[in-house]
Amino acid sequence: MSKPNLLFILIDDLGWADLACCGSAFYETPNLDRLAAQGLRFTDAYAASPVCSPTRAAILSGKSPARVGITQYIGGHAVGRLCDVPYFHALPASERSLATALRDDGGYQTFHVGKWHLGMGATSPTAHGFDVNVAGCSWGHPRNGYFSPYGIPGFADGPDGEYLTDRLTDEAIALLRGRDQNRPFFLNLWHYAVHTPIQAPPDLVEKYRAKADRLGLDPDGPLEPGEPFACDHKKHLRVQRRTVQSHPAYAAMVENLDTNLGRLFATLDELGLANDTLVVFTSDNGGLSTAEGAPTCNAPLAEGKGWTREGGHRVCQIARWPGRVAPGTATACPVVSPDLYPTFLEAAGVPLNPAQHADGVSLLPLLTGEADTLDRDAIFWHYPHYSNQGDRPSNAVRVGPHKLIEHFEDGRLRLFDLDTDPSETRDLAAKRPDLTAPLRQRLADWRQEVEALIPKPNPNFVPPAPTPDEDPAEV
Repeated sequence: MSKPNLLFILIDDLGWADLACCGSAFYETPNLDRLAAQGLRFTDAYAASPVCSPTRAAILSGKSPARVGITQYIGGHAVGRLCDVPYFHALPASERSLATALRDDGGYQTFHVGKWHLGMGATSPTAHGFDVNVAGCSWGHPRNGYFSPYGIPGFADGPDGEYLTDRLTDEAIALLRGRDQNRPFFLNLWHYAVHTPIQAPPDLVEKYRAKADRLGLDPDGPLEPGEPFACDHKKHLRVQRRTVQSHPAYAAMVENLDTNLGRLFATLDELGLANDTLVVFTSDNGGLSTAEGAPTCNAPLAEGKGWTREGGHRVCQIARWPGRVAPGTATACPVVSPDLYPTFLEAAGVPLNPAQHADGVSLLPLLTGEADTLDRDAIFWHYPHYSNQGDRPSNAVRVGPHKLIEHFEDGRLRLFDLDTDPSETRDLAAKRPDLTAPLRQRLADWRQEVEALIPKPNPNFVPPAPTPDEDPAEV
């Protein structure tokens, strides 16, 4: 059997409920809904981190962010009751990336298009195994906005007003048309959308503004004010939680993204490549729902980007591979970002390298229907930082339906049964010590194994004065 082509689509900040096929009643995503109908949908897929750079590093290295040494979005720094912990500000050159393995061991031509945010120069996409890099740089978002001129280093601006998601899709299609037809390809399409700034073509924004009005939804909310931020640089602000999907510009970004992916899938059909291409679609973390305008809502999941709650790291994930993946299927088996490295290698017939992809398990048995579970019982997260979205430093583990969160400020533990309580509303930690204690030990053992860094107390921390509606003991 010839090697399949590999198309990997990573969206920035797309929430678990941001596709119609995943439950959204406001956003319109016919092309991605069709992709799900043609393949396998993962209901319990997780990003390796609730923020972007660590997840991207996990995908390309096959390792958990704590093991690879990138636990925060690159450039991020915050302190509060605890100090920050150090992390690598680029994907280390010592990591043998997924692209390098596919190119050097599998003969693949390798293309990167879109956001990188894992360093530049000696740690750029071309230094990590990609033959071609289009628009990948150290930026974490389009600093000049989504409309040209973009000013992205190494990427030519388009005509004034050109939309970035349209342009990046054009670039990806051009690579497919100009590829070496005698070699399989790995196209790594990492769109900047739907990260802030929330900007979209005006006609689509007006479409969703009218839709919100028709449905009786508030396009600017509802936003529920919450607790003050715990990090020093935002302690004057409060968390703002969106409770309904109703943001017109965000909805327009989602539809534009879907339309562009539809163009890409149509190109695969036109070129006769669809049946020979494994397509995997996912997100780098949960949807942005508690800060920075809180443009989406991840309900019924709790919280969003930047949190170790389900809304922060559970993501939509779809795989299509005609003839190998049964159409219209779904799996509730928990999977996580590092799994993609061995999955693509095994699908490509490239030898596995467990020493490199140490935290990944191949999803091929799930894709082909040969198994309904994986040979792994636990998934771990380590986010020892204050997030820009309101959460405090913590780590977590999921074993079966049970998820334990441990907070580093005070050692507080929270235990949830995700089968009966996906919204994480009922804390079972005190009621189920038989589960809480062993899961806490699992976390401690794992942290030691991967040499995870733990934040230390901040000697310069000044507790905020309580407001009249707050108990001083809770501040």
